[in-house]
Amino acid sequence: MDSDDESFEEHDSGNVSSGDDDFAMDVDINNPRDRGQETDEYPYDVLTTDEIVQHMVDCIKDVNTVVEIPATITRILLNHFKWDKEKLMERYYDGDQDKLFKDAHVVNPFRKPSLALKPKIKKSRTEDCEICYSTFPPSMMTGLECGHRFCTQCWQEYLTTKIVEEGLGQSIACAAHGCDILVDDVTVMRLVQDSRVRLKYQHLITNSFVECNRLLRWCPSADCTYAIKVQYVDPRPVVCKCNHVFCFECGENWHDPVQCRLLKKWIKKCDDDSETSNWIAANTKECPKCNVTIEKDGGCNHMVCKNQNCKHDFCWVCLGSWEPHGSSWYNCNRYDEDEARAARDAQEKLRSTLARYLHYYNRYINHMQSLKFEHKLYAAVKEKMEEMQQHNMSWIEVQFLKKAVDILCQCRQTLMCTYVFAYYLKRNNQSLIFEENQKDLESATETLSEYLERDITSENLADIKQKVQDKYRYCEKRRKVLLDHVHEGYEKDWWEYTN
Repeated sequence: MDSDDESFEEHDSGNVSSGDDDFAMDVDINNPRDRGQETDEYPYDVLTTDEIVQHMVDCIKDVNTVVEIPATITRILLNHFKWDKEKLMERYYDGDQDKLFKDAHVVNPFRKPSLALKPKIKKSRTEDCEICYSTFPPSMMTGLECGHRFCTQCWQEYLTTKIVEEGLGQSIACAAHGCDILVDDVTVMRLVQDSRVRLKYQHLITNSFVECNRLLRWCPSADCTYAIKVQYVDPRPVVCKCNHVFCFECGENWHDPVQCRLLKKWIKKCDDDSETSNWIAANTKECPKCNVTIEKDGGCNHMVCKNQNCKHDFCWVCLGSWEPHGSSWYNCNRYDEDEARAARDAQEKLRSTLARYLHYYNRYINHMQSLKFEHKLYAAVKEKMEEMQQHNMSWIEVQFLKKAVDILCQCRQTLMCTYVFAYYLKRNNQSLIFEENQKDLESATETLSEYLERDITSENLADIKQKVQDKYRYCEKRRKVLLDHVHEGYEKDWWEYTN
């Protein structure tokens, strides 16, 4: 592999997909591997860009020692199997190697190329480039194992376009029309001379390696270039060197006690619903027949559904069919009609569903916003710690303030996620216990937050210290009780969820 690694002699971060998330923030968690009753360690490593590249090289070498094929082809095969070495080995030795190489879009290295694919050299010792239709000596023509050859200039322009404009790395196909054979990395680095394009290509290759490998994940924190490598995939918290804590399985901020699949549904629902839900609730109604949302834009109470498959006539006031209303255009006196009552019941059910969503969404967002403000407390706490040291307290004695803010952030993060869990939870006896635990933790968290925002004077110094210590210990205990109860419910199958 050493001779084929020139494309990675100089490299930079391949993390081109990191960015901010409306539902993401860093939380300083003292013990990020705390998951209620779980005490076993989750083994993982934090890799730099150099270590990522070396890990990729090692994977290729591991396969090459067994299959003995060119390293460039091994790289393409591994990428095809999402860098699952065991799966590649299994397919390689199942006897159908032709299909394996064809599916991976590479030429079988064990088969001699067809004579028809050899370059057509004229008597004048020149070749025609089928892209620019110019004639060149063979030394200025190059191609892949598929036999398609073009001039060096056309190859450079083609590869530059694919890399810079289309963002392709591992999946650049041959320039010939209809040919799906992939261009290997050594060929790309040999033909592309622009250093910026080469660097972009290295980024794309590294990024593809991490994103295709299920045992690797980029740290989602903005501008972070580290990746996490695990031995097996599990919904566990991992801590990057940048101190960002996230769930390895889904990549979101650590979200105990809610499961990854529910958090994913919640974030999608928030993205879809939260921006317009308040306005919709205040200004629109649903057609009682097809449930299409309708806005009233005039004074007339006679509504005609705009849905082409519905066209239902109904009254805006009572939502009953318009036909019995006769000519009562502005006054509806049929509130007790069965049809109108059924329509109002259906409307009320939809409103109730929206109100339930807003209940949990508003509390989720409230804790998210509070958590952002709590992070500002670290700066304020630093000043308070310096102030307390002026009141004859040692540096060690004032560390309780930072400990309190750490626990406060943990509790905010947990409470934020409990509202996602609660939204999808069906009510039963255990859910009532969960809500009581949630209430206790929330109340204690708010009290701790109040204590930390108080002014510190020499007169109240001892009193505040004792109250803060007692309260953060209580918060820590209540948080553990809540998480233990939820995880016990997972183990004993207590929880049932709404659709």
